[in-house]
Amino acid sequence: MLRYAILLVVAGLVLVPLVATALGGFKSLGYLRINPFGLPREWEWQNYWDILAGGRYWRLMLNSVIIAVLTVVLTVSVSAMAAFTFVHVRFFGSAFLFNYLLLGLMFPAATAILPLFIKIRDLGLLDTYWGVVLPQVAFGVATSVLLFRNYFKQLPGELFEAALIDGCGYFKFFWYIMLPLSRPILATVSVIVFVHSWNAYLLPLVVFNRESSYPWPLGIMAYQGEFSTDWNLVLAFITLTILPAIIMFFAAQKHIVAGLTAGSVKG
Repeated sequence: MLRYAILLVVAGLVLVPLVATALGGFKSLGYLRINPFGLPREWEWQNYWDILAGGRYWRLMLNSVIIAVLTVVLTVSVSAMAAFTFVHVRFFGSAFLFNYLLLGLMFPAATAILPLFIKIRDLGLLDTYWGVVLPQVAFGVATSVLLFRNYFKQLPGELFEAALIDGCGYFKFFWYIMLPLSRPILATVSVIVFVHSWNAYLLPLVVFNRESSYPWPLGIMAYQGEFSTDWNLVLAFITLTILPAIIMFFAAQKHIVAGLTAGSVKG
C-alpha cells in the first residue's frame, strides 16, 4: 500500500505541472491570473490555433527535429558499434579504453562550454546544425555505450559462436542478428538521447546567433520576451513544444523498460 501511495505522489508531482501548463493555454489571461490550476471557464482554442497557424512554431520544430534526429542517429550508430566491439572483440587495452570512455560521464557539457565554443568557431560550425549535433554526440556516447554494452553482454554468447562457425563475419552478425535482437535498448537509448537533445538549451545558445536557426528552447525564450505579459500564450507555446517528446516517450515506453532492466538479473 505504501508503494502505491509513493507512486501516486510521484505521478502527481510529474503530471500536475504538465496538466496545469496545458490547461493554462486554454484560458484567457485574466482568468489564468485568478485560477492558474483549475479548469478553464471558457476554452480559448484560439490561443493554440494562432500558434499552429504561424510560421515561427513550425520553423522551431523543424530545427529541433533536425538536430535531435541527427544526434540520435549518430549517437546510436557509434555507440552500438563501439559497445559491440567491447563485448565481442578482444584486443589489447580494451578495458583501459572502455574505462577511459566512461570518464566522460564525469564531465557535463556545461563545464567545457568555453573550449567547445572556441573549437566550434575554429571549425566554422557556428550557426550550423553540426555545431550542436557533434558536441551532443560526443557527450552522449559514454552513457549510450554503457547501456548498449550491458544489454549486449546478457545476450546468449552461443549466438555469436554459431554465427562464426557458419561463416558470418562481425559486421553481418552485428547487422542481421544483434540489432534485430536489440530493439528494446535501441528504443531506450534513442529516447534518452532524443529528449536530451530536444531540451538542450546552453549549447544552442552558444552556437546560434540567428533566430531562424533556433531550436524550441531558444525560440520559446524569444517568444516569451515578445509576449512576456501574455502568459496564456506562453503556456500554450510550451505545451505544443514539449508534446513531441512526450509522444515519443509513450510510444516507446514498453521497450524503454525492457532496455533499462536488461542485464539487471543474472539467469
